Amino acid sequence: MQTKQTEQLTLFKLSWPIFIELALHMGTGIIATLMLAHYSDAAASAVGVANQILNVFLIVFSVTSVGATILIGQAIGAQRMKKSRDFARSAVSLNMWLGAIMVVVIFLFGETFLRLFGLSDELFAHGLLFLQIVGLSLFTEALIMALSSILRSHGMTKHAMLATLLIDIITAVGAVFAVTGWFGLPVTGVAGVAWAIVIARFAAMILLFWLVKRKLMIRFPLKEVIRPKKDDIQSLLQIGIPSAGENLSYQASQIVITGFIATMGEASLAARVYVMNLSMLAFLFTVAVAQGTQLLIARDIGGKRFKEAYHRAVKTLKIAMFASFIASLGLAVFSESLLGLFTSNPDIIAVGVPILWATLILEPGRAMNIVLMGSLKSVGDVRFPVMIGIASMWGVAVAFSYLFGLQMGLGILGIWFAFSLDEWFRGFFAFRRWKYGTWQQKGFQFEAKSTT
Repeated sequence: MQTKQTEQLTLFKLSWPIFIELALHMGTGIIATLMLAHYSDAAASAVGVANQILNVFLIVFSVTSVGATILIGQAIGAQRMKKSRDFARSAVSLNMWLGAIMVVVIFLFGETFLRLFGLSDELFAHGLLFLQIVGLSLFTEALIMALSSILRSHGMTKHAMLATLLIDIITAVGAVFAVTGWFGLPVTGVAGVAWAIVIARFAAMILLFWLVKRKLMIRFPLKEVIRPKKDDIQSLLQIGIPSAGENLSYQASQIVITGFIATMGEASLAARVYVMNLSMLAFLFTVAVAQGTQLLIARDIGGKRFKEAYHRAVKTLKIAMFASFIASLGLAVFSESLLGLFTSNPDIIAVGVPILWATLILEPGRAMNIVLMGSLKSVGDVRFPVMIGIASMWGVAVAFSYLFGLQMGLGILGIWFAFSLDEWFRGFFAFRRWKYGTWQQKGFQFEAKSTT
């Protein structure tokens, strides 16, 4: 029965719900930023900075979700269904503990983290308020990431999408009330938007637990949640830590680069927040098809179908690079109008328009990086992306951001050129790695077994 279901999975069936889920997930940030931008450019900028700190914690949780996605997929491909359920329980347990710890960390050290950005008093006050309130939801977000990875690994991408839809609806409604004061309610601004996110994530966590239990019949006995299997945790960390290491390096480098941008003035800092939100639309399709491809490749590797895995990634790469270029072109052509949705400040728009044109260079390189580095991770070749990522993010992105942006006086546009060099550099090395097939010996090895 499971074999038949596995064979019926296609890239389209897996990717379109992921595309919608990512659009909705990105929409949460865009909606919050858009609402706060109409409330105050300072509030929107501060929340953008606070989100960078929160994103670092989400990467910690991705250690588990990345490992679970790969290992559950490979176990299903190898017809080891009991093992796939064991990985699922261990993933939820690990992220439960990580989430609880990170909530404590954000409350003890959140203010210290935020001061590293050198924000003005007004921006700091907005950012700290958002950070402390949304920090409460780190526990639920950790469980959301683990549960969503379980559903996606079983090909149930439509069900994972429902949780993100719920988050978006609650966040959007809450944000509107927070900044407009409809029906005579008080205008709560940053605090109101933050509480809407907390409530939305809690509701999504409840929905996901129900879906996993009902659709996959996976239960979470208290004993196994409190004390998960040591071997499963080690396997999850073996895959997840190197994968998360690349993302941690990226976030750390972005924090440094944001510090560079902060010295250029508040217009540049606000433009960065708005352009980053719009740029998500350019690589949305790429991330969706890349994640769908990763799920299929994990099963190919579990079933020892290396040739199919190779050609699957190459085909996705061609599609993603073309789509990202077209999407970037659309953003560039309508850049002034799109930025006008966020702000009426002419200084911010003047800074942002050239950056959106620069995405024409950036996004195809990012597509190559996302697709091929993701494919390497899905086969278990996780250390290579980390090594190349750390070298490029710091040796190319940070170094050239300083050179182009500050030393040569190109400002934030120079920083976007540095981003482009970074993405193309990593993409090139990922292509070489995939082409020569070194990854075929890197996968997680299951014992030969056809039944559970």
